[in-house]
Amino acid sequence: MSLSGWLLHGMQPKSGMHDEHPGKRHAWWQVMCLTGVDYFSTLGYQPGIAALAAGALSPIATLLLVALTLFGALPTYRAVAAESPNGMGSIAMLERLLPSWWGKLLVLVLLGFVATAFVFTITLSASDATAHILENPFFPEALRGQQVIITLVLIAALGAIFLRGFSEAIGLAIALVAVYLALNLVVIGRALAEIAAHPRFVGDWQDALTAGHSTPLAMIAASALVLPKLALGLSGFETGVAVMPQVEGDLEQRIKGTRKLLTTAALIMSLFLMSSSVVTVMLIPHQEFEEGGKASGRALAYLAHEYLGDWFGTAYDISTIAILWFAGASAMTGLLNIVPRYLPRYGMAPDWARAIRPLVLVFTAVSFLVTIRFGAGVEAQGGAYATGVLALILSAAVAVTISRRSVVFGVIAVVLAYAFVANVIERPDGLGIAIFFVIATVATSLVSRATRSTELRVTKVDLDEEAERILASLPPGELRIIANEPDARDPAEYREKDREMRDYHHLPNDEPMVFLEVTLGDASEFEHDVQVQGEERHGYKILKAHSPAIANTIAAILLHLRDLTGRRPHVYFHWAEGNPIGALLRYLVLGSGDVPPLTREVIRQAEPDLRRRPHVHVG
Repeated sequence: MSLSGWLLHGMQPKSGMHDEHPGKRHAWWQVMCLTGVDYFSTLGYQPGIAALAAGALSPIATLLLVALTLFGALPTYRAVAAESPNGMGSIAMLERLLPSWWGKLLVLVLLGFVATAFVFTITLSASDATAHILENPFFPEALRGQQVIITLVLIAALGAIFLRGFSEAIGLAIALVAVYLALNLVVIGRALAEIAAHPRFVGDWQDALTAGHSTPLAMIAASALVLPKLALGLSGFETGVAVMPQVEGDLEQRIKGTRKLLTTAALIMSLFLMSSSVVTVMLIPHQEFEEGGKASGRALAYLAHEYLGDWFGTAYDISTIAILWFAGASAMTGLLNIVPRYLPRYGMAPDWARAIRPLVLVFTAVSFLVTIRFGAGVEAQGGAYATGVLALILSAAVAVTISRRSVVFGVIAVVLAYAFVANVIERPDGLGIAIFFVIATVATSLVSRATRSTELRVTKVDLDEEAERILASLPPGELRIIANEPDARDPAEYREKDREMRDYHHLPNDEPMVFLEVTLGDASEFEHDVQVQGEERHGYKILKAHSPAIANTIAAILLHLRDLTGRRPHVYFHWAEGNPIGALLRYLVLGSGDVPPLTREVIRQAEPDLRRRPHVHVG
């Protein structure tokens, strides 16, 4: 098999690009583990980030994060699950709210934030896995300091697995989540026992709290200010609805199952976030959380080694490394699911985007560049990751607010908007990176749309009974069609156009002619079906159709009539011309433009055999 054949092997047909019903489904708790490898794996770095950002206030700030999780993100995504049960998520909800190109542009912007969140899930998780590898006492001393190279190896291994073909994801996710949560339970339990045995830890923490903040209200206010830095603890909700199609049962059961998995995951994570924030801030010196410290990006692993020994700590490291690495697999799966669901449908991705392997190579290369750019630093990547996560959750809250017309969800959206804005102000580099991803997504999508504009985009042509009767009534001989701008209602206009075409092309007066009129619909759509209707008007036989792109539709109808009748149609254009640059822009944006040459070009690309191409005449 050639390289191109191997890369494009398994390419989905256009008719199956949006299949939302996988062959095998699973119980909701099993699917929860698939999204949980992303959500729960944040325990690898979240407690350390919270302690570094909030210091002694870490438990209070984490409590606010838990409140935002349970009373903000969770109800929002439970509502999203009900309104987008096919796994398209809040993006699809917002797409329905805005018409035409505005909806498409909004989706492209949100896809840029999706790419930011998921790519940084891959790179940040791999970077944190590297931190656990390097800090393990059994790791060879000679290899320390090679965090970038090790992280690139982990990402390359992830890409290699997807290139080969990734299967049994659910089974592996269940095992990883079960082992990881069990080990975290042991570590946190042992740490709580240490605090119970030595009350001075609690006293020292209380002294640190009161030294910097005189009242509980001041503590809460200060914690609210650092809350956006803890946004990584919200990661996983968008993945939770993206995996909805894998939940077993009918539509109603799938919605109920997804709500159960979202609620269960949120409750489990909230308990671990709260308990981990308490034990880490009380038992670990603050300087160890800083860059280069032994607890940097691995606070719970630090406690595992400190209080349960290096052998148990190594087992914990292995478990953490595995689930962090698999969190990257979850993000890669999300990217591979989301990109083909939107961009090819808009005509905004090249044809090879329907194949898995080229996309894997693209996302792996982007992850390489991000890792090198940030030196595989966990904290350095946190701003961009948090920006992507908060943007997605905020968009979901806005979508639900508009859909439900709910004041409650409006309040949630305001809180999330505060978190997003505060995160941007605190870490503007994160927004800059997200905007780069947005611009790259929009630019490449629009370029792809322009280059694919002359493809035969009609997926199916159907003729109604009257259209079929008109074709059956035509005598043997040439099939002659006048492509007419659909604005004529006066019988004199039809007579004039019929006479002009016959005179210009030297056609006999007794040869039958059929008018073809295509009205313009939503030009932002790409692939579409066409319904052709027949009509007798003013003594003329007329075929009518509605389409987002006139030239493509005329070409598709001509090719269909050729196959249906066995005759090569002759189409004669009576179409107004204009400035060629303006015509090109009208075609790309509005679907009209200089129709005759565009129709010829679409036919040329769709039918390589000159002897079978319909004839295009302009006059």
